[in-house]
Amino acid sequence: MSALLERLLVGDVRALARCISLVENETPGYELLLESLPPRADTRVVGITGPPGAGKSTLVNALISSLLERKQRVAVIAVDPSSPFNFGALLGDRIRMSGHFSDPDVFIRSMASRGALGGLSPKILEVADIIKAAGYDYLFIETVGVGQSEVEIAGVADTTVVVVVPEAGDEIQTMKAGLMEIASVFAVNKADRPKADEFARNLRLLAHSRASATWETPVVKTVAFRGEGIDELVAAIDGHRDHIHENNDRKALLLAEKAWQLIQYRRMQQIDRAGLISEIRTHMDAPGFNLYRIIHRYS
Repeated sequence: MSALLERLLVGDVRALARCISLVENETPGYELLLESLPPRADTRVVGITGPPGAGKSTLVNALISSLLERKQRVAVIAVDPSSPFNFGALLGDRIRMSGHFSDPDVFIRSMASRGALGGLSPKILEVADIIKAAGYDYLFIETVGVGQSEVEIAGVADTTVVVVVPEAGDEIQTMKAGLMEIASVFAVNKADRPKADEFARNLRLLAHSRASATWETPVVKTVAFRGEGIDELVAAIDGHRDHIHENNDRKALLLAEKAWQLIQYRRMQQIDRAGLISEIRTHMDAPGFNLYRIIHRYS
């Protein structure tokens, strides 16, 4: 495991892929690997979220192209909906990034949501830390795209880009309590469509109304498939770098919730689920059956 870690720390792509697989499959020793990761704060972790159909994958593809021109190394975690049959990732959207798969400065990994809420994968935090250890300049995490519940990304990313389209104008008020609250940057994609200017203007008014003392959420118009507005979006993302500390309280709460889930999961691994089912099946029809006494013995 130590040799694998050494290869990971120098940016070996095969070692990176292997480490991610170890964590996803919970191969014995993966916890020690995670505990051995050194802190790396120089990777910019950027969440890309928003409603389905907003063009998130196309936007990420354009961001990769822009950053490669600046000699940056880029990693992408693309969280896909799970197959209802084998819980693997449905990889349809990844074809939009296919042009970058062979680039040595780009690492793209699809992960299945496996039913997790919040638009992410249960192992997203661990995989993000592994990629950061490999020394990439940027890590983009693209969420599933399920709507307002995708707030968990704010606990993983340094900067969260909420991607919307002009047709979302009538929905802005209802979105304020969800995705709108976690945005570090708004990207109005498909801005060549009608009423895009009006929509962006209204969104800026909303952003201004919720601005902090030092950061007013930028609204950037993009046409991702043509590469328009991408440099401006990169500038907005980079501009947020000095304001990351403003989200520390919220991020601490979200990370604490993630830690709580991991602690619960690890403790539950010690319980024999099959044995629990068997015991309940055996005693459930007996006089005086009490479920909570069984729970007490297992806890």
